[in-house]
Amino acid sequence: MMRWLGVLAAVALAGSAAAAGYKAPRNTYGQPDLGGAWNSDYSLPLEASPGFPKLVLSEAEADDFARKLADEVKSYASLRIDGEVADLAEHNARTGRPMVRGERRSRQVVLPADGVIPLTRVARGQVRFVENILRHADEPPLPANNPEERPNWERCLAGQGQPPIAITTNINPREILQTKDAVVILSEYGPDLRIIPFTDRHGPAIFKSTLGDSIARWEGETLVIETVRLPAADTIRPLPTLLVPPSAVVEERYTRVSDKELVYQFTVKDPAIYTGPWLAEYSLYRTAQPILEFACHEGNYSLPNILAGARARERAQK
Repeated sequence: MMRWLGVLAAVALAGSAAAAGYKAPRNTYGQPDLGGAWNSDYSLPLEASPGFPKLVLSEAEADDFARKLADEVKSYASLRIDGEVADLAEHNARTGRPMVRGERRSRQVVLPADGVIPLTRVARGQVRFVENILRHADEPPLPANNPEERPNWERCLAGQGQPPIAITTNINPREILQTKDAVVILSEYGPDLRIIPFTDRHGPAIFKSTLGDSIARWEGETLVIETVRLPAADTIRPLPTLLVPPSAVVEERYTRVSDKELVYQFTVKDPAIYTGPWLAEYSLYRTAQPILEFACHEGNYSLPNILAGARARERAQK
């Protein structure tokens, strides 16, 4: 327990530092005003890469980082299947150089200092297995005997709004609406709509949601959201690969650090998966673009094709 209390202390300190020298305007309820649409226009890996161990990059290093990241994105077999997705991912990697609190960044993880999430040995093996599939598609696929075995995002039951949101690029803007009793966060990619009450108690365990059970509170300038009971079907999150089992506690923190910048921080707590505390962050920026409809179910050929591909593989192996 003391280990995770240390995480909370580190997160709170980071959030306070982010807000130093700036105080967000207040809304009707006296809260820091986080309302409106926010987005990122860059690709930012979750963990440190061998070629870029430093968190903060110079402008020249950031240019080199963007080029190498674009080449890496192009190498993913899972993205080459859909040329439009691959082109978009490469475009974001090339054109958007990550900027967080005025610094060019090479990754999302800021704690530990080496930028590597402290996974257990078994959990690290799971991550490597999934990443190998995504990169090379030369390993047996994840279970595909029926639709219920597939992740909720493949089935259009959830999108990229499940906490924590580790995917960057400009394909998933968020809109925030605040009331006296709740905060509403709409993520376009899904779409996923979270209505999060300001309370210190989670709901009954009998109630299930693909977005988990979230509660919110204010810590000074920072909106803190705690989520539990996320679905087992989405334990493995791809691109970037992250493990979030149902037993995990996810903490997200939103801190407005300027008129146009909103810092998003997150951590996942589960001693069975993580051997120590860790913290990730990136910035969202004010956008005038509206949140659009994401009609996932319309033309969702992926799920039946995944199941058909599994049956074809089985026939080939006989």
